[in-house]
Formats: sequence, structure tokens, C-alpha cells
Amino acid sequence: MSKKVDSVFYWSAGIISLIVLVGFFVPDFLEMITAQTQEFISSVFGWYYLIIVSLFAIVCLFFIASPYGKLKLGKDEDQPEFNMPTWFALLFSAGMGTGLLFWGAAEPISHYAIDSPTGEAGTDEAVLESMRFTFFHWGLHAWGIYAIVALCLGYFKFRKEASGTISSALSPLMDADGAIGKTVNVIGVVATVTGIATTLGFGAVQINGGITFLTGLGESFLFQLGIIVVVTVLYLISASTGIQKGIRYLSNTNMILAGILLLFVIIAGPTLDALNIFTNTLGQYVQTLPEMSLRIAPTDPEAREWINDWTIFYWAWWMAWSPYVGTFVARVSKGRTLRQFMIGVLFVPSIIGFIWFSFLGGSAILFESEQGADLASLEIEEMLFGLLTHFPFATATSILALVLIAIFFITSGDSATFVLGMQTTNGATNPARRIKFIWGILLSAVASILLYSGGLQAVENTMIVAAFPFSIVMLLMVYALLKSLRQERKEQKSRDK
Repeated sequence: MSKKVDSVFYWSAGIISLIVLVGFFVPDFLEMITAQTQEFISSVFGWYYLIIVSLFAIVCLFFIASPYGKLKLGKDEDQPEFNMPTWFALLFSAGMGTGLLFWGAAEPISHYAIDSPTGEAGTDEAVLESMRFTFFHWGLHAWGIYAIVALCLGYFKFRKEASGTISSALSPLMDADGAIGKTVNVIGVVATVTGIATTLGFGAVQINGGITFLTGLGESFLFQLGIIVVVTVLYLISASTGIQKGIRYLSNTNMILAGILLLFVIIAGPTLDALNIFTNTLGQYVQTLPEMSLRIAPTDPEAREWINDWTIFYWAWWMAWSPYVGTFVARVSKGRTLRQFMIGVLFVPSIIGFIWFSFLGGSAILFESEQGADLASLEIEEMLFGLLTHFPFATATSILALVLIAIFFITSGDSATFVLGMQTTNGATNPARRIKFIWGILLSAVASILLYSGGLQAVENTMIVAAFPFSIVMLLMVYALLKSLRQERKEQKSRDK
């Protein structure tokens, strides 16, 4: 595949550069515009987000059960490039690593002690509700969004020998290399940049929060900017080594360190209570999944505001991330059947996430409710470190958490530069180093400018705005995939006859 830069690179880089310039020179204006647009989209199109994300989850389950599940992401003779443990590590590191560390204790505590989704905060009911909705936000719907985009891209690239760009997954519907196709690719790249910038913003703020919690140095934009600069240099160095070295080694390291941290919390924490919370919440999650999926609360303004702030935010975040995660997951999944791919991408990371939240979030709630830990009074980015102070070896585990956040940060930036390079060089599987470096710098610039213009709220607003047009692209991708699969099955039946 050619590494030649196409017009998508220049248009995308131009739009991103414009955002950076506006955010630098008139930060208040950028924050105001993104906030107003985000409010409009969440209020007017909340129902739309809930329906389409539920639709994506249903389509994923369909592929597991349907005859199409026997087809491979690639030619019939292709074999997987990565073994199963490495594949799972790559999926997890690319998909949600930084987010799980940021929200692992913070989201359950927020739902329990600050703002319960359905009941009174601080009650026994709030304990169960906080975990149920946390599972909902990080479970099948989230990974269904990723799986759909990855499946569409992987199918058309490896089985139909398309370019691997976002528009190539729409080839049954349009000219993937025409003006509309280029526009689709620009939308995908801009959504990717804002989604990754959100994660980089979370990572920088949490590293700052952790250092502040441990040392008392204080939080500031300049401190966060310094963190972003250091991490940018590190992930650009990693990006220069390619997917088989830097990203692969870092992903495996991530999983080992995350496993050590989780195992420590399991052993040293309220293990039996956390297991009970996991089991009970899993049952409630399965039973109430349809109800949660379409809950819009039309007659309850407070509940609707909660849905906008949490559920709609998450669905937009996952969709903004999906071009990046989808491209990356497709790239590392060649040779796997559609059924194996869907089971692996949909269920394994979801279950691991449920276990993670049950022990970190469950422990945080138990310490808050039974021991008066008062974690809810901390800043969100400090809640993980506040939780670890209630365990033995608090300083050592907090340092481990900081290292883990940094490595997830580096992995996200590394794999994002690869994906953005691929999407702006007509699908090159090994984009030129200079293109990856340009995107790496722009990613960090966007994260820095958005933090400068309005903190994490500006980052979140921009991401929700960018995700909206890409949601339409995702619907078209699903339709194009089903159309192509029906045509392939028809051709196979003709050959058999």
C-alpha cells in the first residue's frame, strides 16, 4: 500500500490546526461555542444516540449467531498475526486503558455518593445502581461501537482488499476515492483526534492529580502541559519503532502491570464483598439492559440531565474513539473469523472491565459507606489515589498506578499516530514516520489547547460535537457491510451450484 499523503491529510490537519489556533488566541470563544453545540446535540438528539448504539450492539450479537460468523477477516487461508493473549492485550490497551484508570473508582463513587442515576445518593439502592450503570457505560454497548467499526474496516480491507480508510468501508454505496469519500475520511480523522485528545486530557489531569495527591505540589495547566510534552516525546519514540515493537511491547506491559494492580486490590481489599457486588450487578445488568439502553426520562428533567452528562457523553466518546480503535483493532485482527472476532472484542474486554470496576469501584463504595473514607470530596482525578491510601503499601501502589497511567497514555498516543497516519495516507499499513510525528504533535496540541481553553469540560464538549457526524457514517458502514455480505453469500451459493 502506498505511503503517499492524500488530500485527507491536508484537510484534516488544517481543521485541527484551526481549532488549535482559535483555542490559543480566543479560548473563551472556543469553550462557549463547543458548550452550546454540545448542549444542543445532547438535548435534541439524545434519543438518536440511545437508539443507534443499541442497534450496533444488536448487530454485533447477530454476527455471532449468524452463518456469516464463519467468514474470516481476510482470505480463507489467512491466519491470525498475533496470539490470543497479545491480541487481547492490544484490544484492551487501545480501547479503554486510560479511561478505566481514570474512572475505575471515580464513576462508581460519583453515582453512589454525589449523583445517583435513579435514587437517593448514599443509600443501599445507590450502591447497586451505581455499579449497574457503570457496567452499562463500559460494557457491551461500548465495545459494540468499537467492534462494528473494526469489523467493517477489517472485512473490506483484508477480505475485499480495499484501502483500509473509513470511506473504503462504504465502497458498496459510493466512490470511496471521490469527494464524498474524502469528506467521510476527514470526518473520521477529526472525530479520532478529538476522541484521543479527550483521553490524553484525562491522562494528563490524572497524572497531575496523582502527583498532587502524593506530594502536595498542586494542579495547574502548566504542570499538565509539561506532562503532555514529556509523554508526547515518549510516544513519538515508540511510534518510530512500528506496531510489532513499541505498541506490542507496551501493550503487554500494560496488561501485566494492570493485572498486578488488580490482583493487589483483590487480595488486600474487601474481596468477598466485591465478588458479591460483581455477581449481583452482572445479573442486574443482564436483566435490565434493554431498559437502560433506551432510558431517556422524558418527564424527569433531573434524570434527563444525568443521562446527558453520563450516558450520552459516553456514547459520544466511544463513537469519537471508534475510528481510531476500529482501525487499530482491525489491523491486529486479520485472519480471525467474524464470530471469533465478535466474541473476543465484545465479551472479553467487557468482562475484564466489569471485574475491574467491581473491585476498584466496589472497594471505593464500601470504604465510603462503611469506613467514612470521604473519597467523594476529592477531585475526580484524585479518587483512585485516595482509594489506594486505604490499602497497605499505599505509596508503592500509587506510584505503580502513575506508571500504569503513563504507559497507557503513551500507548494511546502511539497507536493513535499509527491510525491517523494510516487514514491519511490512503490506508498504508505502515505509514511514513514523518506523518505519524505530525499527527502526534497535533494530538498533543489539541489536548493542550482544550485544557487551556476550558479544562476537561471543553475537551468533552468538543468530542461530543465531533462524534455526531461520524455516527451517521457508522450507520452507513453497517448497511454497506450487510449489503456486501449478502452479495458474497449469493455468489458463494452460485459457485456451489
